[in-house]
Amino acid sequence: MAEGMTERTKTRPTPRAGRGPSREKTAQTRRGIVDAALSEFQEKGYADTTMDGVAKRAGVAKGTPYRYFQAKEALFEAVVREKIAGALIDADPGNRRPDETVAAFLRRTMLVSMREIERNGRAAIARLVLAEGARFPAMADIYRRAMFEPLLEQIRTLAATARSTGELRRPELEEYPHLLIAPIWFAIIHNGLLDRDHPLDIGDLFEAHLDLVFDEKPSRPGKGNS
Repeated sequence: MAEGMTERTKTRPTPRAGRGPSREKTAQTRRGIVDAALSEFQEKGYADTTMDGVAKRAGVAKGTPYRYFQAKEALFEAVVREKIAGALIDADPGNRRPDETVAAFLRRTMLVSMREIERNGRAAIARLVLAEGARFPAMADIYRRAMFEPLLEQIRTLAATARSTGELRRPELEEYPHLLIAPIWFAIIHNGLLDRDHPLDIGDLFEAHLDLVFDEKPSRPGKGNS
């Protein structure tokens, strides 16, 4: 009997030490929380979005979002950087082909993003910043640092290139890169606040603006600098 017990003891599997979730599982959980936060911010606004509400939408325990983000501000920053600031990758001057005009580059990249701006939530987050930024300056500061200022710097670089090749119709864009995205912001305000029943097509508006700003077939270098 004792011998049999010894044999069973020998063949019993050795218990494994407890292990945490895999890296893939952790990344998947984090993505789910950020996705849920984007939806919550869109639907409820910044003030009424809570970490508990994000957790419920993401299908995780109440305390789980805090494992990845210390507070709502950090979660909002993740949303902006990961879901909204993707447009920065599109407009990165380093991705322009050597033989590509600035206007052609913007049509190939930024214009595509503008045609999706309402669907992917970028317009909604911009409206959220406009509506609640004064009340929550930390939120507006996050958007400014993560999205707005880097985009302006990219446009300024592209404007300098366009000016040097004679592609820029007017030189002011280099000093005021805000001019290139001004129609986008107007359409965002129009569609969300001024006339929701008759929304503007932001992609079409931006494309028309590109025609006004750039000459894709400059007759000579330096055209538009005077």
